[in-house]
Amino acid sequence: MQFNTRAPVYLQVVDYFKKKMALGELKAGDEMPSRRELANDLKINPNTVQKAFKEMEDQQLITTERNRPSRVTTDDVILKHIRSEIVDDAVAVFVEAIQELDVSVDELVEKIKRQYKEGTYDDRSVGS
Repeated sequence: MQFNTRAPVYLQVVDYFKKKMALGELKAGDEMPSRRELANDLKINPNTVQKAFKEMEDQQLITTERNRPSRVTTDDVILKHIRSEIVDDAVAVFVEAIQELDVSVDELVEKIKRQYKEGTYDDRSVGS
């Protein structure tokens, strides 16, 4: 996991686990790593991990029973919402960046379809 300076570390940890859930790498009911283990693996303060787990509990992404490991929620509605939220966030960033270029929606959709189909997402597709 690579951290950036744009968002608090604990929120980056939350996003990391949301992505793992959205990709199916963490499934409903799966056990989460211990807070201490995660802090050690990520080389971050255990209090930061605790804050991330608290945030995930508040968002109902995980459940923690007394003296038991935390587990991924079994609520299908929440799990489906995670993927939608990630896609919406990515689209919002993209739209904000692209609006400055004054590209028509039709042209934009066509370029997206082509690049998505071809799998060309890097600099090779710039200017084409």
